[in-house]
Amino acid sequence: MATEIRPLHGEGRTAFGLSGLWGELMAEFMGTLVILAFGDGVVAVAVAGLPGSGRTAGPTQIWSGVGDWLLITWGWAFAVALAVYVAGGVTGAHLNPAVTLGLAVRRRFSWNKVLPYWAAQIVGAFVGGLIVYMVYGPAIQAFDLAAKNVPQQGTALATYSIFATFPAAYFHGSNVGPLIDQIVGTAFLLMFILALTDSRNLSPGANMWPFLVGIVIAAIGMSYGPNAGYAINPARDFGPRMVAWLFGWGKTAFPGTYNVGGLHFSNYFWIPIVGPLVGGVVGVLIYDFFVGDVLHARLKKHEEAEPERTFGEE
Repeated sequence: MATEIRPLHGEGRTAFGLSGLWGELMAEFMGTLVILAFGDGVVAVAVAGLPGSGRTAGPTQIWSGVGDWLLITWGWAFAVALAVYVAGGVTGAHLNPAVTLGLAVRRRFSWNKVLPYWAAQIVGAFVGGLIVYMVYGPAIQAFDLAAKNVPQQGTALATYSIFATFPAAYFHGSNVGPLIDQIVGTAFLLMFILALTDSRNLSPGANMWPFLVGIVIAAIGMSYGPNAGYAINPARDFGPRMVAWLFGWGKTAFPGTYNVGGLHFSNYFWIPIVGPLVGGVVGVLIYDFFVGDVLHARLKKHEEAEPERTFGEE
């Protein structure tokens, strides 16, 4: 197959490390870009695209029911699945600093690659969020104008939510609940990823596990999403949050402070970073303690039970 497709810039490109770390970083960048281009994209559709295009009851009519939430959860699911298909053949598709950290802790992923992977993922997420702003900028501005929201004054939370996450009002400004939510959600994410990719377990075929990872994202979003927007990925939140900050959402993005009506939170930006990183490690350890070590012990027992072959024995 490699001989059938000519490299875009000729064979000389191999001299730039495409078969090594540089190629891995390119794949991580592109895969994370896909996640955000379609994940943030589906939120832009729900928040600004459908209302602004006349496809809802009014120009500011959103969240009319669970249908909008299902649209977003399934949109993110497809975004992640497609991104894994894009990058999986090169890196296994980490596309998430929490995944990279978890694999370094328990799956012998090189610690020397952790920071480069994180950088590629964050830049990819930033560019993905930037693409969404470029495409949906007019719809976002039309929505804020109709709703009389001004991003620079910290009142445009709906359009800000296209790019980054925030906690639910029932936490009353506390960061404890959202932090726990992010740890739990990401722990489940890593546990399921390991289960799907563990050859000792009931792992699916190579062409199916990316789709099933998307199902995992949908399940987490449906079960835990309303608490804090189920970032469960530091790059997914931090990269587009920078886009929101650059294009006028100000303190709502950084440091993550909002106080309008009954909803208020402050200095929130670090929660979707620290929570998933902690949760990723917790998820890997839980999987190995309750399942991975059991699979290892059974495999070891099976190997020891096999009779030793002698030379010439069939």
